[in-house]
Amino acid sequence: MNFIDKNVSVEQAIILLAKNGIQVNEKEAKIILELLYLVSKNYDKPKEKNILEP
Repeated sequence: MNFIDKNVSVEQAIILLAKNGIQVNEKEAKIILELLYLVSKNYDKPKEKNILEP
């Protein structure tokens, strides 16, 4: 999986997870980041309803 704009490094993810009591290695952190990028890429924001006011 190749993302052009990765804003979170593997090291940052490991530090952030460790602050929340989750210990992961680099391989696990990379998998978690890939999953999160995939979810965010495929997420469709709900469309806003256009309400016409008289």
